Amino acid sequence: MPWWVWLIIGILVFLLAVLVFLFVYGRKLQKKQADTEKQMDAVKQRVDILVIDKQKKKMRESGLPDAVIQQTPKYARRMKVPVVRAKIGPRVMNLIADAKVFEVLPVKKTCSVMISGIYITEIKSVRGGSVPKLPEKKKGFMAKLRDKAADMMKKKS
Repeated sequence: MPWWVWLIIGILVFLLAVLVFLFVYGRKLQKKQADTEKQMDAVKQRVDILVIDKQKKKMRESGLPDAVIQQTPKYARRMKVPVVRAKIGPRVMNLIADAKVFEVLPVKKTCSVMISGIYITEIKSVRGGSVPKLPEKKKGFMAKLRDKAADMMKKKS
């Protein structure tokens, strides 16, 4: 056999091994995430907070306790996290919010939220108004064309 056939076979075997590794590793991470979600659900509690400020900051600049920063993986320390500065009773604390919660959390208002440790998982209610909805994403060009085509088909029939 020519040398290039052996090269292609070797590359295919290597790619297959990488795919198997990623499949097994992904399954392991999914199980780990499911376990942590169960733990977070077990310890979450409803708390009234006054949101003072919300920003996306790097982990080191967030003002979170050192124990939290040391427990995070090194690659995650450089990423920006949604940090909410809130008053819980007489204490002012820095909390981490879920990405969906962070977008709709109103500033300078009292909210009733579900907290698991220092992580805000969901908004239950807002004093002086309803819970804001997530803003709808703009439709892309192709989605608009599909909608127009569907409308035209409805008009014809």
